[in-house]
Amino acid sequence: MKRWIATGLVALGAMFGASGALHAAGTKFPIDKAPRLTNDLAALQNGAKIFVNYCLSCHSASFVRYNRLTEIGLTEKQIKENLMFTTDKVGDPMISAIDPKQAKAWFGAQPPDLSLVARSRAAQLGYSGADYLYTLLRGYYRDPNRPTGWNNVVFHNIGMPHPLWELQGERKPVFEKVSSHDRDVEVFRGWEVVKPGTLSEAEYDRTIADLVAFLEWMSEPVKNDRIRLGVWVLIFLGVLTVVAWRLNAAYWKDVK
Repeated sequence: MKRWIATGLVALGAMFGASGALHAAGTKFPIDKAPRLTNDLAALQNGAKIFVNYCLSCHSASFVRYNRLTEIGLTEKQIKENLMFTTDKVGDPMISAIDPKQAKAWFGAQPPDLSLVARSRAAQLGYSGADYLYTLLRGYYRDPNRPTGWNNVVFHNIGMPHPLWELQGERKPVFEKVSSHDRDVEVFRGWEVVKPGTLSEAEYDRTIADLVAFLEWMSEPVKNDRIRLGVWVLIFLGVLTVVAWRLNAAYWKDVK
């Protein structure tokens, strides 16, 4: 697999920190619903490819070892040949290639670990971390007033430049002023394409959906197994309830 390196390094202290709702022009930005793809092995595999090619150069996933990717249908040979760029041992954790000391010296802070980002966002924001990440990664626009040249409608004044801009292209948000409670606010109305990317809008959205699905899976790899086990437990308890009810009826049938 050819490795595509995202343009520029991450110049941020927190990629996904702070408020999940936008403060663009004093309004709350609507959070889109992310497709739920954690049971889709093809989506997870594509998400893993996007992650190692565009995210792992700066962000680690130190709680996940490469060989755990066998759980999404990959062989160790596929992992070694296509997804391992920072180590030669398949049992090693997914550590960023960037030197932490250099990152702190260059940007003032070390890019955060993304192992649990989907779960941590959900805990901090009060809604799905996957939905937040899905909206965030589709919310970039060019802003010449920012040091990186990029801003985001979900995370205003975000420090991270757009890592997937070549895929998405360049856009600018369109806002409309409306009156609300005796003051003017700007409401987001859509996007205007400045320069198209290599992917169509639908293709880019699907790429981000796959990446977010992988981040969600990575934050809790056993989630799907836990849900399946929970379903069987509920079925067992339902059957046990019926059996106990009939036994109770049989035991007390002759008691007046």
